[in-house]
Amino acid sequence: MAAWNTRHIPHQQGRTAVVTGANSGLGLVTATELARQGAKVVLAVRDTAASERARAAIRAAAPGAAAPEVRELDLASLESVRAFSKGLTAEFPTIDLLMNNAGVLMLGPSHTTADGFELHMGTNMLGHFALTGLLLDSLSVVP
Repeated sequence: MAAWNTRHIPHQQGRTAVVTGANSGLGLVTATELARQGAKVVLAVRDTAASERARAAIRAAAPGAAAPEVRELDLASLESVRAFSKGLTAEFPTIDLLMNNAGVLMLGPSHTTADGFELHMGTNMLGHFALTGLLLDSLSVVP
């Protein structure tokens, strides 16, 4: 069996994909490849300035694709997660793909989220758990 690569991604025309942490690393690669396959990609990012660079990189890598949308999402704030979810579902009643990719790694003194949770747990786990729960009714289910 041949090794998996991005050529194995099926066509995504007409599908909406939300990628957290899409301004760099694995999130940027994921968003780029989904755009190349025709998905409407929403870049869910904490730093909207950095995401503009990512947006430009995606447009350059996938020139025929729809321009990715940039939406602010701070997974360390449940208020931000709620606001993001509300705005997203108002515009996109159906979400076909949710890639929970964003995360933090801080080696040093302990930090907390806006809601008082330890930063790693709050961002990497609780933020994505809350996001998925708030989007659950909009997530497309393939039979």
